[in-house]
Amino acid sequence: MPADLALGIDFGTSGTRACVIAPGGEIEAMERVEFGALQDHELANTWREALREVISHIPAGLRRKVSAMAVDGTSGTVLACNEALEVTHPPLLYNDARASEEAAVIARAAGADHPAASPTSGLAKMLWLKKRLGLARARLYLNQADWLTGQLTGLPGISDYHNALKLGFDSTAGRWPEWVEFLADVDYLPNVVPPGSPIGQLARPMSRSLAMDSDCLVRAGTTDSIAAFLASGATAPGEAVTSLGTTLVLKLVSRVPVESATYGVYSHWFGHLWLAGGASNSGGGVLLEHFSANELASLSSEIDPERDSGLDYYPLPGRGERFPVQDPHMASRVEPRPHNRAAFLHGLLEGLARIETLGYRRLAELGADPATRVISTGGGAGNPTYSRIRQRCLGIPVIRAGEQEAAYGCARLAQRGTALFPGMNDG
Repeated sequence: MPADLALGIDFGTSGTRACVIAPGGEIEAMERVEFGALQDHELANTWREALREVISHIPAGLRRKVSAMAVDGTSGTVLACNEALEVTHPPLLYNDARASEEAAVIARAAGADHPAASPTSGLAKMLWLKKRLGLARARLYLNQADWLTGQLTGLPGISDYHNALKLGFDSTAGRWPEWVEFLADVDYLPNVVPPGSPIGQLARPMSRSLAMDSDCLVRAGTTDSIAAFLASGATAPGEAVTSLGTTLVLKLVSRVPVESATYGVYSHWFGHLWLAGGASNSGGGVLLEHFSANELASLSSEIDPERDSGLDYYPLPGRGERFPVQDPHMASRVEPRPHNRAAFLHGLLEGLARIETLGYRRLAELGADPATRVISTGGGAGNPTYSRIRQRCLGIPVIRAGEQEAAYGCARLAQRGTALFPGMNDG
């Protein structure tokens, strides 16, 4: 049965957002807490306090009516901790690439195209940490969402199919493969369940401090990008969601899984279907290096989106790209630069649209269903000029999602559980 009120909590790179929804999907409350600039050693404590703080900002009358909740977090962010969830090393964030030697070992064991065979994967980070911490200083290695969910339930060591993908979990077989057991020892890895599965009730100390019902059900969460996908409502093969935030993230509903480390492509479990996709380093962050938010709006109105700019840009925030091209040495291409700033913006927007187009083409080349329509989320989804440029380049309908927030998608997951995924019943 659907929850009375459901709470989704999204942890991103700069802050956390909480969303409470009614049984019909209406938003009852939306709250946010910013992290500010943090040193590595401050991250875990800040996340723990932000979890409590963002929930406490929800009006007390609504908090008491929440009967199910879930948390999403950044994919590939890993914490080493003991069984009391006390962190024994500063978290390694999703974009931390120090574990290159460990990634090479994983590639030899699992194949170079495996999602875990990357220096930024959760498994590579876990092996790097384990080598330095040994048996005495860490008993569990958890993703960010796993660790935060444990704070709510008091039950350590539970993850979901989505967050566990980059730890090497095989969601098709529903188990850790033998090569992961050989490299990592699964006693140090979480137990893994489908996203939305019931984990347990809100721990009594937490329910008392937050003035919430102790019978509130806590469900297994997901990653932040998949939570944003769930907010869109896309479920059919060929439906795609592009997140137009600081970076450009593509996810496509496919009948078959595809993966390629060569192109930064991997697939997440989606009931009896799959979510194929990847994330480019390009995105709105590049635009903000050159334009203010007000300039983006005013200059966009001067652009004819049906006309080609004549500029061949591949805008990047720095050296290196991960999808749809995997090249750590790739340089940003934003020359020649016209004197007219609207013309320059035109070229940048087209460059972003071409990257998106190449991304969906790459997924189809690898065997995924061709994209039939794209639902847009994130800040860039509100720019009509950019949307029309994208539609011209993609050649398929581009629409804006009715709900934009990952916290909303996480609330849907809390409300419906595993029934949110095609072909599944609620666990």
